[in-house]
Amino acid sequence: MNTNTKPSVLFVCVHNAGRSQMAAAFLMNLSAGQIEVRSAGTAPADTVNSAVVAAMNEAGLDMSTEVPKILTTAAVKESDVVITMGCGDTCPIFPGKRYEDWKLDDPAGQGIEAVRPIRDEIRARVEILISELLPATQ
Repeated sequence: MNTNTKPSVLFVCVHNAGRSQMAAAFLMNLSAGQIEVRSAGTAPADTVNSAVVAAMNEAGLDMSTEVPKILTTAAVKESDVVITMGCGDTCPIFPGKRYEDWKLDDPAGQGIEAVRPIRDEIRARVEILISELLPATQ
């Protein structure tokens, strides 16, 4: 159980090798530790997409040591906000959680040119999420 007073966010996509990893990296970096961040996949890949790692390096974030993780019921239970990115109905639903589905292109099999706009869209959405979870009055 999350006894932490910080809001917590879980990003979920199928392989946890692209979109959810980028979102988690941006949220960790841009929230400066004020938000607890998790990411997972319903069918995790072996490694994070190399084009995603390269695109995030361009944005100043090193994801070279990140590893895709399997989605667990505990991760969902421990999160205040669950953001899905194309994992369909495989994410468990618990009452009292905030759920969002971010419709984003999948970077799987794409080159860095195709990943950049996905990265930039994710960053913009994460910035909005931070403004919602960490009001300026805090």
